[in-house]
Amino acid sequence: MRHKSGIKKLGRPTDHRLAMLRNLAISLIEKGRIETTVDRAKALRSFVEPIITLGKKGDLSAIRLAYKKLHNKDAVRTVFKELAQRYKSRPGGYTRVLKTRIRRGDNATMAIIEFVKDENQEAKSE
Repeated sequence: MRHKSGIKKLGRPTDHRLAMLRNLAISLIEKGRIETTVDRAKALRSFVEPIITLGKKGDLSAIRLAYKKLHNKDAVRTVFKELAQRYKSRPGGYTRVLKTRIRRGDNATMAIIEFVKDENQEAKSE
């Protein structure tokens, strides 16, 4: 029996939730770091990390699957050209979620989600 195996619904219908996650993922891929609520950041992490793993595969079917999730050619191109090269030796865990503050308007806990720096990239810069 699989208890509590569902995804976070974030108080939205399926199409709205997927559109929101898609928009957040595109912003994260373009900017590298965004601020949002903790629950959205955790849901975004599970949405965007499999896309980066697809980018590491690099074949045509992986490109089509990534485009099916993102619906943005520029973001897919960034995943397959830049992010796949950056994380080619990393087996997973491409993002980190850092809690930052409490939002004043509605008392929501905010967080920053960003891509992790690669160890090889840090060694080259030092």
